[in-house]
Amino acid sequence: MDAAGGSPLLLLLLAALLPPGAGAEEIIGGVECKPHSRPYMAFLEVTTERGERGEAAGFLVSPRFVLTAAHCQGREITVTLGAHNVTRPEATQQKLAAAQQIAHPKYNPFTHRHDIMLLKLEQPASLSRAVDVAPLPAPSDFLRPGRLCRAAGWGRTGVMQPTSATLREVKLRIMDRKECGFFWHYKNQYQLCVGNPGSTRSAYKGDSGGPLLCAGVAHGIVSYGRWSAKPPAVFTRITNYMPWIDSVIKGG
Repeated sequence: MDAAGGSPLLLLLLAALLPPGAGAEEIIGGVECKPHSRPYMAFLEVTTERGERGEAAGFLVSPRFVLTAAHCQGREITVTLGAHNVTRPEATQQKLAAAQQIAHPKYNPFTHRHDIMLLKLEQPASLSRAVDVAPLPAPSDFLRPGRLCRAAGWGRTGVMQPTSATLREVKLRIMDRKECGFFWHYKNQYQLCVGNPGSTRSAYKGDSGGPLLCAGVAHGIVSYGRWSAKPPAVFTRITNYMPWIDSVIKGG
């Protein structure tokens, strides 16, 4: 992307729901994960209101709920849990429809604030070695710059490269808010600035909605970044939303 805070960023967010090759957030500069070493990962197949099909990511936070980005909502979402290779059937996979898409009530697609959504599955997932929940932070656990974390997804391995059939992960550092000054609507209270601008490692295009884990705890959700994939990118800061997440899950 070449601007921040106007329509180009909105286009990147919407690109997460376009067919492969059109855009979204994915892993660049990472490595293939050990199969099923991230049992909370969810692969989302999204049908948009216009009938187009796209892909995104999310992560299981209770047997009945998957956490993802609000910009990944669509007419229908099918969730695959327990997957490593999403191009072929695996005995560990569970495919479940999202019975309800619960975007944060303050989500703003123009400023990209509150880009967080819970998917209520049509039935609870069966927990196993390959399917399990991700730990979430306490409301007071405010992540500071300097921490090294990991993001994962099935997206492109380069700007002009194809998507990955298998789950990949990348190490990313939490940056000071000033590094995200390029993004006009960035707000540190609600978002994380992720990825050293001096590196080529980044979440980029298909991983929208995927988690950022720091010491095994999910602290962020992939939201948006530059079209060029140059770090840093912006992630939703989960800590700020824990009361809302807890209330939705308890009410579900």
